Amino acid sequence: MAKTKTVALLIETSNAYSRGMLQGIASYMHENELWEIALPEQERGAGPPPWLNAWKGDGVIARIENDRIARVLKRKCIPVVDVSAARKLPGVPWVEIDETGVGKAAFEHFRERGFERFAYCGEPAYDWSKLRQDGFAHFVNEAGFELEVFNDAPVPGQRDSVNQAKKRLIRWVKSLPSRTALLACYDVKAQQILDACRHAGIKVPEQITLLGVDNDEVLCDLSTPPLSSVVPAAKRVGYEAARLLDVMMKGGKVDKLCHLIEPLGVETRQSTDILAVEDEDIASVLRFIRDHHCDGINVEDILKVVPLSRRTLESRFRARVGRTMYQEIMRRRIERICQLLRGTDLSLGQIAMRTGFQTEEYMNVAFRRAVGIPPGKFRKQR
Repeated sequence: MAKTKTVALLIETSNAYSRGMLQGIASYMHENELWEIALPEQERGAGPPPWLNAWKGDGVIARIENDRIARVLKRKCIPVVDVSAARKLPGVPWVEIDETGVGKAAFEHFRERGFERFAYCGEPAYDWSKLRQDGFAHFVNEAGFELEVFNDAPVPGQRDSVNQAKKRLIRWVKSLPSRTALLACYDVKAQQILDACRHAGIKVPEQITLLGVDNDEVLCDLSTPPLSSVVPAAKRVGYEAARLLDVMMKGGKVDKLCHLIEPLGVETRQSTDILAVEDEDIASVLRFIRDHHCDGINVEDILKVVPLSRRTLESRFRARVGRTMYQEIMRRRIERICQLLRGTDLSLGQIAMRTGFQTEEYMNVAFRRAVGIPPGKFRKQR
């Protein structure tokens, strides 16, 4: 009988994203073979646990976010998979959320609500925050808009305090024009922004519309108002990291070092539940499409809600949104199909029924036209 593998998981348990990764690792183990796990209780960015130097194990999955852990793991000469964006240990496989995908999901979430002013609040100490900012900025700039950026850092050479940092954040949110769509680098930062808005007398979502990242459900629901958030595929990150480590521990080679996992979409709560379109007719159309895009609606159904001529309404809609009404309906349907393919085990027929398509075949054709591959292949790739 083969010896049970011993694996160290150097991943903090203090946040929802990391716990999601651990759930993904557990899922892989339950589907394949159980490992003996060493899981220390630690905070993010902590140094290596004291026992790691003398530990005799078979593999490690780690958030390698400082040089101390990187040095210890480099000396171990055993398979390692990194699940951090810091890249402190070159040459080992790493699995991370696709930060460009996070930026795209956030931008599309704001644009479908009609926003034309955008801002980003980050944490300059972390590489993932800069990558997230770059991804968001790419889509904002590509659409012809500008991005206002606030990286929460003190003046160089000066010591900082919690109150000083809070005052800087309050001054910044007060400087933003009304109807700004603000992406926070993660949910904790978004909660700090909500606090700054309260002190500044700024209403969310009426004046500032706020979106976090990580979808920490407890944190988001405890926020006032409840916080919308980009949903990372944390379980998929953990599952893929476990798969790669398993291959390496069995003597195999991985096909590539970089493995990026797209986010699942946006969980909408009250902090972004608003439309920023001044044209009330177009706002009505967007609201109707948002609420009914999976009900099999077409443009004729929209014309019953907004009593204008089709030519007039199409012209105004295209000028404001950049797409036709039909294209917007299909975009929302395809987006929902992608969410269901990534996040559920529903059959293609069930997904077709839930997204307003009369048949699975019609859905397949529409999906392939929009995405470039059939839905079944899309699911396998992700």
